[in-house]
Amino acid sequence: MTAFDIVGFGALNVDKLFKVNKIAVAEQESFVTDCTETCGGSAANTVVGLARLGLKAGFIGKVAIDREGKMLLDDFRKEGVDTNGIIRSKLGRSGTVMGFVDKKGERALYIDSGVNDTISFEEIPKNYCNQTKFVHLTSFVGIKSFQTQKEILQTLPETVKISFDPGALYAGMGFKKLERIIERAFVLLPNMSELEALTAEIDYRVGAEFMLNKGVKIVAVKLGSKGCFVTNGKENHLIEALKVKVVDTTGAGDAFCAGFLYGLVMGKSLYDCGRLGNFVASRCIMIMGARPGLPHLADLGSLS
Repeated sequence: MTAFDIVGFGALNVDKLFKVNKIAVAEQESFVTDCTETCGGSAANTVVGLARLGLKAGFIGKVAIDREGKMLLDDFRKEGVDTNGIIRSKLGRSGTVMGFVDKKGERALYIDSGVNDTISFEEIPKNYCNQTKFVHLTSFVGIKSFQTQKEILQTLPETVKISFDPGALYAGMGFKKLERIIERAFVLLPNMSELEALTAEIDYRVGAEFMLNKGVKIVAVKLGSKGCFVTNGKENHLIEALKVKVVDTTGAGDAFCAGFLYGLVMGKSLYDCGRLGNFVASRCIMIMGARPGLPHLADLGSLS
């Protein structure tokens, strides 16, 4: 099988994003000022970010034979991501996300997961990710694909490192249900609220230490506008975010993961990995959608 720098394993969605005057709550009304349709999915966004930075990337996921499925596959091919690990289902529909983004760039998302939640271990091409440096895992809505993620971990050689971005969906399941993944993870990439949900610790430094004690080698906590906190137990760095105009925060965490993982693959210091994560995230949030703003390798020259 092909050797990769990274293989993503997560949901594939077409993001239908609507700019609104405000995000309405129950019994309120709002109005749409603009809309875009882009390819998304947390692990997928991260993998595209890494491909743009010159790494060899593949993906495990599932799409239906429909317009959205074709969009998702075509976009990967355009970005240079290998699609041989993606299952094509003759039944069902591809995943979609309806997103509403307000004037501050804050968002509300509604997920229609479709065939994303029907991945079985037997469908995945044998040994597809056995010769990669990293497998990057992100959340599914349904249990079947989650169980498949845990199953594939048992088949991977120890040389394959796991990066895990739990997202709100998995973090809400609690630590015990994620324990097998967390204990196998080389790097854990939660945001502050996800880490609190998993550890019941309000202080993200204490939460990160908890995860290190569970076997995780590196914890990178995404702090939004405050940047990130990264630690491996020996080093601790609080790294400020870059000051940019925020247009849309969709995919910001995924973009951070791309920059951070690029640093790890390239053998950068822990501090520089954090800076790279912040830089890629800053580029992402300046443009509407999760992927359009993701930088290319040449853009890293501006990170002095």
